[in-house]
Amino acid sequence: MIGNDVKLSIPPISHHQEYPFRMKKRSTISEIARAAGVGTATVDRVLNDRGNVRDDTKRKVYDAAVSVGYHAVPLLRERLQSNLPVRKLGLLLQKENQEFYQSFAQAFEDHVLTCPEIRGRAEVVFAKSQDPHEHASLMAELGRRNHAIAATAVNHPEVSRTVQDLQEHDTPVFSLLNDFGQGQTHAYVGLDNMKIGRIAGWAIRSVARRQGKIAVFVGGSRWHGHELRETGFRSYLREHSAHHELLETLVNLETRNVTYEATLDLLHRHPDLSGIFVAGGGMEGAIQAVRECRAPGEVAMVVNELTRQSQGALQDGYVSLISSTPLQRLCKTLVQAMAQAVSDSATGEPRQIFLQPEIYVPESL
Repeated sequence: MIGNDVKLSIPPISHHQEYPFRMKKRSTISEIARAAGVGTATVDRVLNDRGNVRDDTKRKVYDAAVSVGYHAVPLLRERLQSNLPVRKLGLLLQKENQEFYQSFAQAFEDHVLTCPEIRGRAEVVFAKSQDPHEHASLMAELGRRNHAIAATAVNHPEVSRTVQDLQEHDTPVFSLLNDFGQGQTHAYVGLDNMKIGRIAGWAIRSVARRQGKIAVFVGGSRWHGHELRETGFRSYLREHSAHHELLETLVNLETRNVTYEATLDLLHRHPDLSGIFVAGGGMEGAIQAVRECRAPGEVAMVVNELTRQSQGALQDGYVSLISSTPLQRLCKTLVQAMAQAVSDSATGEPRQIFLQPEIYVPESL
C-alpha cells in the first residue's frame, strides 16, 4: 500500500559539516559544461554575456552552475532575469519559531528568487495566533503589497470574504496545507489530507502491539485539513480495525504544552492506550509525555513533519511513522503556479494540486 500511495524517503542523520582546515575546491567551467550537457565554449558565452545563446540553453547553464556551486551564480541569475517582469509574491505562515515553518519560509524565498518565469520578490509574514480576524487582516495587507499571495489560514467567513475581495481585485490567493476559502481561492496546494489520515490509520493498525484505545489530536475546528485527516483516520480504522476503540477527538490548539498535559492525562486514565495520531501540530508534547511514561513502541504514534525532534523519536522507537510535507516540491510548484496566475488574467476554476507525502519509518534510517 505504501508503495502505491506515498514516497518513502531516507531522512538525514546529521547536518553536513564544513571543516575550517579544508578549503572547498572552486567549481570550473568544465564542470558546469558537463552538468549542463553543453560545450565549454557555450558556457563561456553565457558567463560573459557574449554571442547568441538560446534562452533554454542559458537556463541549463544556470541550473548546472547552481548544482556545482559556481561562485558567479548571482550574476548569472541577474542576466537571465533582466528582461523578465518583477513579481511580488506574499506568503502567510504560522508559528514563526517552529522548525517546520522556518524551513517553509526559506524554501519559498529560495524558489521565488530562482523562478525562471519572473524576477521574484518574496514577502513572508507570520500569524501570532489562530485568530481568523488576524489571518484575514494579514492576508488583506499582503494582498495590497503583492501580485499574488499564498497562506496557511483557518476556515472562517471573514477569511473567505477576504479571499473573495482579493480575487475580485485580481490578486490570486492560494491556500496551503489547509484548504480554506473553498471554491474561492485560485488553487489549493498541499497534501491530500484524507489520504494522510488513512495512512496514519494503516500505520497504527499495523504497528500497535496490542488491542486497546486510540487517541487523535487536531489543532481546532477551524482547520479543515485536520478534520479531513481525522475523517480518513477514523474511516480506515472503522473498516479494518474494529477491535481498537477510538476515543473522542482532542483539540490541542497545535501547542506543545496543551498536547503534553492532555497526553499525560490519556496515559493515566487509559493504561491500555495503544495508539496516538497527532493530525496537526503539537507533536512535541505527545512525544515528551510518552517518553516519560511508556517504553519505546508500547504506544504506536504517528506524527506530521520531519524535524530534529520527530526524527529522534522515530530513531528511539517512540514514533512509528512520520508523514511529511515535501517543502521543496511544494514551494517550487506553488511559485510556478503563482507566477502563471499573475501573468494570466483568466482565473479559471478553483483547483486542487495534491503532492505525494514523504513517509519516514524507523527502517528508513
